[in-house]
Amino acid sequence: MFRLITGIPGPSGFGSASTAEQVAQEIDASKLTAIVTGGASGIGLETARVLALRNAHVIIGARNMEAANEAKKMILRDNENAKIDVMKLDLASLENICYHNGFEIQFATNHIGHFHLTNLLLEKIKQTAKSTGIEGRIVNLSSVAHIHTYRGGIKFENINDERSYCDKRSYGQSKLANILHATELSRRLQAEGANVTVNSVHPGLIMTNLFKHSGFLMKILKFSTGILWKNVPQGAATTCYVALHPSLKCVTGKYFVDCNEFKPSAYARDEILAKRLWDFSNKIINAAEIDVKVS
Repeated sequence: MFRLITGIPGPSGFGSASTAEQVAQEIDASKLTAIVTGGASGIGLETARVLALRNAHVIIGARNMEAANEAKKMILRDNENAKIDVMKLDLASLENICYHNGFEIQFATNHIGHFHLTNLLLEKIKQTAKSTGIEGRIVNLSSVAHIHTYRGGIKFENINDERSYCDKRSYGQSKLANILHATELSRRLQAEGANVTVNSVHPGLIMTNLFKHSGFLMKILKFSTGILWKNVPQGAATTCYVALHPSLKCVTGKYFVDCNEFKPSAYARDEILAKRLWDFSNKIINAAEIDVKVS
């Protein structure tokens, strides 16, 4: 908490006050291709901008193509040599990711959509890392909110139960799933000997335009805890650090906060829970793909 408030760097040399540009400074990413989901606004856009600034080929995956194209124009205005493309990607859409629309939206979008997208790209990532010798890196955007979930961590038996639904705990459940996904995928890739790492990050409490539409209580929370909040460049720092920094070569299956490794909750460290979530997620995807073929 002291480092969070003061911005004093941790063991990595960076901290809560570090920006995405600072953590990526002088890194040459010209041989990398990065897909950034949610890259049309907020910390996703800042992540895409900084990766492009370091010469990576950036693909912005977004539901709103108008916003994505505006993001591309903005990046090119400041960096005319940026290699940037946009791709239609709706992680909450049956057409794009082939899963049941009936699933609780936060779990579906934050976890199942990204889980399926990662699976679709995984062989390409592994093959590219092997042929080029360049380490592939997968970064899951989680949250400290993963500690505020349902009893047992994941409600496998009644994921869509409306009677016990709590939007805050459902959000925490989806963010816990992001960490568990990274943990289990990391374990599997290590067992294969693949040159690919998988880590998860907490970006911090971010001041974005979303708060223009937030409820009264959330605005009070923002006011009363203002010293803990980050701006967007600071919010994108941990993602860029984990995606690019050479000091993290071969580091995998970890959780990062303020550009430093951090110990997540007991549920997030539960390997049995991670394996169960993996099987559960695959079952959802496989059932959805069968339904799509039938229909």
